[in-house]
Amino acid sequence: MAERGGQARRRPWLWGAVLLVVLVAWACGRSGDTGTDRTGGATGSTRKPDASAHPSRTPATPTPKPSPSGTNTPSGTYDPAAYAPQVRARATEAGVSPRLLMAILYNESYKPHDPALERAWQRYKPGAAFGIANMHRAAFDETKRGRAFAGRRWEELPDDRDLAVRAAAWYLHDLARQLPAHPSGPYDKDELLGLGYNTGAGNMRAFARGAAPGSQAADYLSRLRSNWGKAGRAVARTGGG
Repeated sequence: MAERGGQARRRPWLWGAVLLVVLVAWACGRSGDTGTDRTGGATGSTRKPDASAHPSRTPATPTPKPSPSGTNTPSGTYDPAAYAPQVRARATEAGVSPRLLMAILYNESYKPHDPALERAWQRYKPGAAFGIANMHRAAFDETKRGRAFAGRRWEELPDDRDLAVRAAAWYLHDLARQLPAHPSGPYDKDELLGLGYNTGAGNMRAFARGAAPGSQAADYLSRLRSNWGKAGRAVARTGGG
């Protein structure tokens, strides 16, 4: 997940342990929750933004039109490949690899992405990430500065999947600007950016200098590699990528 801090502390087993609690909270709040909650108090990472991150201003880009199947409308079912048009458009806008962006969406699809369920989980765990790219509040607020979506809010991510894809693309853009010109570690650029997306820019730069990822970051990298093939097929399905 995108965060500005130390190595990610993801514990996927929590989903299994707490799923019943979340579902109960979701069911109890469903009748009064219209999916427009704007009161989230998560602060995301407490680490100060990297001084070398200087988001560039970009012209407004038209939002990619959703496919006829209405993929921009969130639902309980989710397939990253359905968002190939948004991935290609937003990756091009940010100057990053659409295949990498798609692979990250696959990596981040480990949990349900129904908006109401995400909000129920966030009420249980205020520091949780939002949206199909699992972005924390601090990362989103830093990434949007000076950009065409600067007026958007982190709380909108569960309901607007194109916004989630766009923010993730620009986060990767900012990470890429912080990579050393000649990394000395064993990882290529896409692998380093994937690790940076998961663990933060500081750790990414350490990996670029040859530091070994911890077990959770190594698992993220392993899954990124496993998802690489289908990510390429997904973005190339209707041309491009």
